[in-house]
Amino acid sequence: MWPPQVGPPPHIHHTQDETFYVLEGEMEFVTEERTTTTRATAGSFVHIPKGMLRAYKNVGNGPARAIVLFTPGGFEGFFEEMGEPVTDPSMPPEGEPEAERLVATAAKYGCEIPPP
Repeated sequence: MWPPQVGPPPHIHHTQDETFYVLEGEMEFVTEERTTTTRATAGSFVHIPKGMLRAYKNVGNGPARAIVLFTPGGFEGFFEEMGEPVTDPSMPPEGEPEAERLVATAAKYGCEIPPP
């Protein structure tokens, strides 16, 4: 789930394709191969091949939910290392993760987060 106006920084998955099936809300996807953005609402399917710079965020006013598939598997380890247990799903997470830790952990799982 993504709160309104939230999404990860631009990044590249070098070892996995990333596929989204949007369940709720409105997401915006930007990839290096497109000069325009792709808007996706509930029922939309978006596939981003490995090796492509991508960014996405919830552009709606309410929460967005999607099923996200990584092929092949293995990237779930990133979320296990970086994630924190949710105590109240109605509240967004507090603060931003430490940038150095985020970049280093992503790299362990084949994901590059280029500098801004």
